[in-house]
Amino acid sequence: MNLKRSVLSAVAALATTSAFAQESVTPPVTAPRVPLTEDGGQPVGNNQHSRTAGERGPVLLDNFHLIQKLARFDRERIPERVVHARGVGAHGEFVSYGNFSEFTKAKLLSEKGKKTAAFVRFSTVIHPNGSPEQLRDPRGFAVKLYTEEGNWDIVGNNLPVFFIRDAMKFPDMVHSLKPSPVTNQQDPNRFFDFFSHVPEATHMLTFVFSDQGTPKNLRQMDGFGVHAFKWVNAQGDVHYVKFTWHSLQGHATDTAAEAATASAANHSGHSADLYDAIRKGEFPSWELRVQLLKPSDLEKFEFDPLDATKVWPNVPEIKVGKLTLNRVPDNFFQFTEQAAFSPGMVVPGVEPSEDRLLQGRLFSYADTQRYRMGANYLMLPVNRPYAAVHSNNQDGSMNFGQTASDVNYEPSRTNGSRRDDAEAEYSKAPLTGGIQQQRIRKTDNFRQAGDRLRAMSKSEHANFLANLAGDLGKVRDVQTRIIMVSYFFQADPATGEALAKAVDVSMEAVHAAVVAQAMQPTSRR
Repeated sequence: MNLKRSVLSAVAALATTSAFAQESVTPPVTAPRVPLTEDGGQPVGNNQHSRTAGERGPVLLDNFHLIQKLARFDRERIPERVVHARGVGAHGEFVSYGNFSEFTKAKLLSEKGKKTAAFVRFSTVIHPNGSPEQLRDPRGFAVKLYTEEGNWDIVGNNLPVFFIRDAMKFPDMVHSLKPSPVTNQQDPNRFFDFFSHVPEATHMLTFVFSDQGTPKNLRQMDGFGVHAFKWVNAQGDVHYVKFTWHSLQGHATDTAAEAATASAANHSGHSADLYDAIRKGEFPSWELRVQLLKPSDLEKFEFDPLDATKVWPNVPEIKVGKLTLNRVPDNFFQFTEQAAFSPGMVVPGVEPSEDRLLQGRLFSYADTQRYRMGANYLMLPVNRPYAAVHSNNQDGSMNFGQTASDVNYEPSRTNGSRRDDAEAEYSKAPLTGGIQQQRIRKTDNFRQAGDRLRAMSKSEHANFLANLAGDLGKVRDVQTRIIMVSYFFQADPATGEALAKAVDVSMEAVHAAVVAQAMQPTSRR
């Protein structure tokens, strides 16, 4: 009896404690409940049980709510981005510092204090949705500006250069960095095999394998447009321009060990950090700075300024405006996941340059969004321009525009029909030479990589070597290791010698590789 009484007392105490705990953590319901409806707006009568033929009978096909619920669930996902799949976004505002009409006729830069709404999406490049945000990878830094002349997308990264200079190599580069189609694992044997044939990647690799490849958070990193674009003023004067978003929070990176620790603690830590800062009113901001070159300046450099693997050293920066992120999206999928960016989305006064990698991105980025979300993806709220849209493009899947005009063609003499605007036409550019298919004339693959390596502090350089050797040392093919070391040796001999020792290749083999590369036909390298 005593045992029974003790058990009953314990159960009663537990029930009391549980009830108290439940009461203490359950928030009071203050807002009126909203009726649950079907997608068509009809009220749902029972969201708890399926309709059946009797207690043990089969589920009935006339259970419309069940069928719709399952069918919609089956279609919740759209195709994942091939690159930049893991991302986080925020709303914000861009404010111009002044009138820059001397350089561009873009209206958002026509007066001091002019405000433009913005949406920004940060991302890792190679790794899939749901992967740890702290992994070594470039970070996408894509900015959408909703201007009165249409949307302007500045689609860049947190690093100032890229792996390749020609879009012809882009699918191969991504394939090499993505998981193996056999093992579904990312493999250094694959991507170093590719990079051993692409010496232009050396400069980018000095960034990716440094601590800049593992930023501490998204607020304390810069953004770069990477490519040169063109600014054109009302008089038709052209300047080549490069864009940088300079973090006003300062800069912070993690070592490989720190990134691994942060990832283990919260693999969505970068998203959490960004959202927490915005919700606390600590709005992150970036200053837009530009570098400008006249067309006549392009031949004054030892490298090609339109090469995406190069920076523009010693070209002064002009401070143009300030971007501030101040609002977390109400729904991740509707805004961050459906946000679509394209470097071809520019406004009058901004034009693409002849950069070969950019030329390919102009097509590929918009095309991948048409594949992911359909031909009418620009009608989605996050992509829809604030400017009025008067296009003759029509129909297609999920078109919810309202077109009342009978004239969906141009030209037409009908009153009110749409007309093109000569003021928005691209500037003219001179052409020289014949049709060809060969490399650019000034490759200069290693000079800037060497400058960067020599500018690193001792600790930065040590971390870079450890990170690079950690992956390159896993490569089974000795010739691949030799060639990769030879690239870094040509950039900076001291780095090359240290790397050779770390990955177990002889300097005699490295020197032989350098000689062999110098003898290769220049049109193929």
